[in-house]
Amino acid sequence: MSVYDYTPMWAGAHYDPAPAGGEVTRLDLYTTPERNGPVVASAAPAVHLRAGVYRFDVLTVPPGRYWGAVTFTPNSSGQSVRDTSVRLDLPLGQGLVGSPEAVADALGVPLPLTSPQRSRYEEEIRNAQADVAAYLNRPSLVPRATTLRGVTPRWTDALDDIDAWPVHLDDIAEVVSCRPNSDGTYDVDLLVGLNGAQEESVVRYVVAHAAESIRQRQDQGAGAGRRVSSVSAEGQSISYDAAPAAGQAGALPTIDSLSRLRRLVFEPLSRPPRAPWPYSSSRRRWR
Repeated sequence: MSVYDYTPMWAGAHYDPAPAGGEVTRLDLYTTPERNGPVVASAAPAVHLRAGVYRFDVLTVPPGRYWGAVTFTPNSSGQSVRDTSVRLDLPLGQGLVGSPEAVADALGVPLPLTSPQRSRYEEEIRNAQADVAAYLNRPSLVPRATTLRGVTPRWTDALDDIDAWPVHLDDIAEVVSCRPNSDGTYDVDLLVGLNGAQEESVVRYVVAHAAESIRQRQDQGAGAGRRVSSVSAEGQSISYDAAPAAGQAGALPTIDSLSRLRRLVFEPLSRPPRAPWPYSSSRRRWR
């Protein structure tokens, strides 16, 4: 079973129907982008996790790409609407920032994937994630789930705000859900650490990294910075196109694009800092 967190889309914007008395009712999955064939799997009802986020428990289906349609009512007096912006590469929750299907799209490989292709692409995704995690000074791009038990919030009007809880963490933290106890305290579920799958820049880089690693192995004779553009019918001649330079339209993303997500590392001083002159006992005057 996979867990899918859905953000409703209505009138061209992200929208939470709960404050207006609406609800998210159903998710249907199809094998075609037209969404007019038989329903492969359904999930209902959705659980309201926090403002604007609803969770579906999706039944186990064969690995692959599925197109979804979510039914919800925007408000208490409105009619049901159907959001067809959902596309899922299942299974989810495997610790991968990107999907093998996304790598296949970057390579121009048709879907569905074979088992050897899927295994190979997953391995390249993990390699790319390891490189990104090292650059960002993080142990992983997958957050760690933890639970705070018996805590009292600082305020109760925004319990999905991490600052509402008396917790001190040296990393990114997100409130997943909270449950009230009989004594007035709460049990709070948190995700601690960078959730790479929710960062579009991380997903794009990891997928591009994995696809380029595979492409370079396939085109080892092409040389750096070139792409195969055409091959003769007999396979005796190959034409190449130059790859766009960094910063140009169509260029691969560079790892510098992730610099804003780097985790700062603080090292303790080996000795107390010396006060500046003239307050220090040292005779040296700092200029």
